[in-house]
Amino acid sequence: MKILFLHQNFPGQFLHLAPELVARGHDVIALTDAANTRKTSVRTLRYKHKAAQVDPAQTRLGRNYTMMSDRGVSVARACAQLRDSENYTPDVIFGHSGWGETLFLKEIWPQAKLIVYAEFYYRGVGADVGFDREFLPYGLDQILIAQGRAAHLGQALIHADAGVAPTQWQASTYPAPLRNMIKVIHDGVDCSALHPDPQARLTLPDGRTLRAGDEVLTFVNRNLEPYRGYHIFMRALPAVLRARPKAHAVIVGGEEVSYGSPPKGAKGWKDHMLAEVQDQLPMDRVHFLGKVPYVTFVTALQISRVHAYLTYPFVLSWSMLEAMAAGCLVVGSDTAPVAEVIRHGENGLLVDFFNVEAWARTLIETLAHSEHYAPLRSAARATAQQHYDLRSICLPRMVDVVESFGPEA
Repeated sequence: MKILFLHQNFPGQFLHLAPELVARGHDVIALTDAANTRKTSVRTLRYKHKAAQVDPAQTRLGRNYTMMSDRGVSVARACAQLRDSENYTPDVIFGHSGWGETLFLKEIWPQAKLIVYAEFYYRGVGADVGFDREFLPYGLDQILIAQGRAAHLGQALIHADAGVAPTQWQASTYPAPLRNMIKVIHDGVDCSALHPDPQARLTLPDGRTLRAGDEVLTFVNRNLEPYRGYHIFMRALPAVLRARPKAHAVIVGGEEVSYGSPPKGAKGWKDHMLAEVQDQLPMDRVHFLGKVPYVTFVTALQISRVHAYLTYPFVLSWSMLEAMAAGCLVVGSDTAPVAEVIRHGENGLLVDFFNVEAWARTLIETLAHSEHYAPLRSAARATAQQHYDLRSICLPRMVDVVESFGPEA
């Protein structure tokens, strides 16, 4: 089969799938934004896209669709050139719908089967919008803006042959007629690479070493921000470190903004929250590692006694499942994406997202009595192995979906 992957930051969610399809003998190429410099073993072509300036006063609620469809036009033109210059026609196209890249591909290759990665469908009510009113303004305008942001996502799936979403809850954000088109298959976590290691050692930037068995509290985000509960964690941390004088907090994440808006009057959310709580913290036991290589991230999980994970009702982070695969005791926010995976008292613990006192109390208890929660750590890893393992479960299912649309299927 000829298979074309589309992702502005390829490989993205196709990190394992694209090479696996190559290994299975398929003719696989990827198309990505020219600004993307990530390396991959898959043959990768690049399209040029220069985002036009959008006047919010003129486009109003259409500004998001304008930006996404403009990218879709850039991709369609690049695909038309590929079709005409190389006489290329894919059997299957698999693209992420989030940036509008798949919107017009059926106009270029009407006979190709199109699968879209349907990660999240924006809602005015019932998901991230209005959840945390401390940082996100909420009213009719915000509801309408959020609902308007779904226009290109709905169009992308309507014109596709199938969609794939990583979790049941994320699939449920789509309206019922579109939900019926979506198969739920997680991207998968590599449970052979992510496993408990009693010999794990993490060297901190100041030269000190933390080991598996030490009293280590971990917190991981791609970027430290409210969408992932960084503000709640930081507000709970002073009480935790006062009660546990030997505990260390290891915090992994960048200082950019992935979701939502930047804070006013501060460089980023890291500094914003430090300004609020730093004078209450023993900073010699609070370790901000920034963005780290993957091997360092894995080691941080392997030395963790307790791992805190919070999220708005939004896309579930890979890092939570990776923490479970590594055998962490995960204390998670009692929000829908997390509660789909963590069963309170069985394979982890759930805490109300906004209850800072409950977070502090739970983290203190779990740090103090880690041996009591050993069964939950084992159950967490078992959950990852039985439902989210990359090699035995998720990747084979994803391959089956792609190959089911082949010419010989």
